[in-house]
Formats: sequence, structure tokens, C-alpha cells
Amino acid sequence: MTPREIRGPDEESRLIEKLRKIEALFARAATPGERDAAASASERIRARLRALEKVERAIEYRFSLADAWSRELFVALLRRYDVTPYRHRGQRRTTIMARVTKSFVNEVLWPEFRELDRTLREHLDAVTKRVIAKAVHGGGPEVEERPEPEPRASARQAALDLD
Repeated sequence: MTPREIRGPDEESRLIEKLRKIEALFARAATPGERDAAASASERIRARLRALEKVERAIEYRFSLADAWSRELFVALLRRYDVTPYRHRGQRRTTIMARVTKSFVNEVLWPEFRELDRTLREHLDAVTKRVIAKAVHGGGPEVEERPEPEPRASARQAALDLD
């Protein structure tokens, strides 16, 4: 199975365009032409961050993101806006530290991250379901629901209970 069969035609291009539109939304573009220019959108956001830092002190934030996809996206977003992500010695890999202004976090960084994360998650879920259906089994993700077992479960059943 080729990557194109997994993704579908132009799906990746549509996803990238959607992500650029999300960025333009958070850049508060003034004209429709500006909304379409992702490069100028990120520059406007960086300029906004610099302006906020002149009137508001940057503070150290600690972000905890449990899954690898979200961490990778968040780190990339910080770097896009010239914010250095870091972690103190001894902190978990799920922790990302950054020095930014409160306004930037509340008005741009966190809302944009959440929207990008939601969009990517929807895409990854759809791709995962298609790949599993094509490569493993297309019976659907839901499992059969059964009534509660008898109170005395065998040792083997109890050992296999992972919940």
C-alpha cells in the first residue's frame, strides 16, 4: 500500500492549507489577502509577541502535554514564534517550559495550539481508521458489549483484565 493510497489524493495539501488558515486567524489579519499569506501571518504574530513583551513582562510557563503528537506540535509552534522551549533537569519529558507573556499565551499561543491540535487529531484519527480497516480488518472499532460476568472469575480471566 503506497502512502498516497493511505492518505488519499491531495489530503495532505488540504490539511496544510487548513493549518495555514488557522494561523492566519490567530494573526488577526487585516485583509483577505493577508489571511491567505501564512508566511506573513507568522511574522505578524512574532511582531505582536515582541510588542507585548515591551509592555508586559515574560514569565515562565510550564505546559504538560501527555501525548507525543501534541508535544511535537506545541514545540514547533513555540519555535515558529521564536520562543525557546526547554525543560529543567529532572522534569518529565511531558513537560515543556517557555518564557512568554500572559497575553500571548491566552490570546494566541494556547488557543492556536488547541485548534491546530484538534485539527491534526481529527486527521490522524481518520488516517488511523482507514489504515486499520485496509491493512488489518475493516470490522469497525467498537467491541461487543456483554453482561457482567459471574462473581467468581477464573484466575486466567482476572490476570487478563487490563482495566
